[in-house]
Amino acid sequence: MPTINQLCLKKSRVKKRHKIKTPALQFNPQKKGVCVKIFNRTPKKPNSALRKVAKFKLVGGRTVEAYICGEGHNLHEYSQALMRGGRVPDLPGVKYHLIRGKYDFDGLKTRKTSRSKYGTKLDKK
Repeated sequence: MPTINQLCLKKSRVKKRHKIKTPALQFNPQKKGVCVKIFNRTPKKPNSALRKVAKFKLVGGRTVEAYICGEGHNLHEYSQALMRGGRVPDLPGVKYHLIRGKYDFDGLKTRKTSRSKYGTKLDKK
């Protein structure tokens, strides 16, 4: 319930807008881009590893960092790939994942479970 002073104000109340979690996608589900640089990054405090990250130049001209999921990859400079949203919780500033099995980014051949996430076709015998 508003007070009398709030009702007397000339400005109406403005709703807060929610923060966009993946601004580089510009409300698209995926974006195509080119790898500029590929490097390793160490995660935050309780974890320890060498996570593979790519600096990625999008079609719109933006440059972001995207995570390379799975074991091993064939990416190098100037490789084209498709990027989706989804942050990596233990890597600060990495808000995007690369999609395997599209453009120059090959899927994993030896994957048996969770194949759709890693761009692997069903092995028919």
